[in-house]
Amino acid sequence: MKKLIALLMVLTLALPVFALAEDMPVVKIGVYEPASGDSGAGGKQETLGVQYANVETPTVEIGGVTYKVELVYADNGSSTDKAPSAAQELVSANVSVVLGSYGSGVSIAGSEYFKNANIPAIGLTCTNPQVTAGNTHYFRVCFLDPFQGTVLANYAFNTLGARTAYCLAELGNDYDVGLVTYFQQAFEGMGGTVISDTFPTNNSDFTSYLTNAAMYGAEVFFCPVSIAYSTQILQQASSQGVTFPILGGDTLDSNVVANAAKGTELKVVIDTFYQEGANPEFDTGFKAWLNSDTTALANNGGNDMISAVSVMGYDGYYVALEAMKAAGTTDPATVMATLPGVVYTGVSGEIKFDENGDAVRTSAFVKTVDNATGEWLFVTEQQVAQ
Repeated sequence: MKKLIALLMVLTLALPVFALAEDMPVVKIGVYEPASGDSGAGGKQETLGVQYANVETPTVEIGGVTYKVELVYADNGSSTDKAPSAAQELVSANVSVVLGSYGSGVSIAGSEYFKNANIPAIGLTCTNPQVTAGNTHYFRVCFLDPFQGTVLANYAFNTLGARTAYCLAELGNDYDVGLVTYFQQAFEGMGGTVISDTFPTNNSDFTSYLTNAAMYGAEVFFCPVSIAYSTQILQQASSQGVTFPILGGDTLDSNVVANAAKGTELKVVIDTFYQEGANPEFDTGFKAWLNSDTTALANNGGNDMISAVSVMGYDGYYVALEAMKAAGTTDPATVMATLPGVVYTGVSGEIKFDENGDAVRTSAFVKTVDNATGEWLFVTEQQVAQ
């Protein structure tokens, strides 16, 4: 019922409600995401989930006082060079908690600024273990790279029957390189062979890497790269008549990537946090909101296909609200102290944190592209013991 009411609010613009909210005290949530650069498309989709949750629940009661929740945006530009200034923007804005970022490298690059300001950060889809390792201020609601690397290796070895895998990562990218490492460890541990390679930032020609994979007899091509790179890889793979499956991590879970495979004969397989259809109530509301807002629809790649990163943004927003309600104050340090004990059941499942501040996850969704329609199709929910 709450979500139905929220949906009606979206469709009717709910002007009286928002006018009333203007008189309320404000609590600020920082949205630390890439709106530009190689990961800009994914960052925008992740932000959409946060924005929809904010439209659905624009206020929160903290310590007996009702606050209007204001989202403060800082574009980290998909770059570790730009990330520090974006993090400092949010610190200067006096946010109570930070959400983000899409991309582990920029999450790590901004981490110390949040730490020094005693502001908690909640990673939504940054899966590299180094994001939370050795600190008490960064949390995350998604699974980690050691887990998804193992999921993908198991699927490649046991389901696809691959024994030789070619792995490609962007040089210096913490997410890419880390996930390839965990995939390689798991795949070789099962008896497989891995050829690992890297490409320089801003590369646009991947033909030589695809040729090398074929030369080595690769039976899968694993490229857990950004949307900008992965779409180029798919286009060039199709042009070369590639026959081996192309695997990716959660970053490839985008309608932009699926559309790049549409009309081709490529087999694209990814693992991710959510499959459209798993929660019809959320799906219906989110799609209606997207279609009511031309900017939101454009930021989602031009259609209303649901990306898992949007779901994680949505769940992360509610985890932040739960932490502030438990704290009874908007003071960031107190909110940080309450986060380890927060338990919240979201669209992506139950969220609770382990001793490192990482979400306890035991499964991932495996999906593939329907080449005729350009849609993601559910394959299986892969379980891996941690």
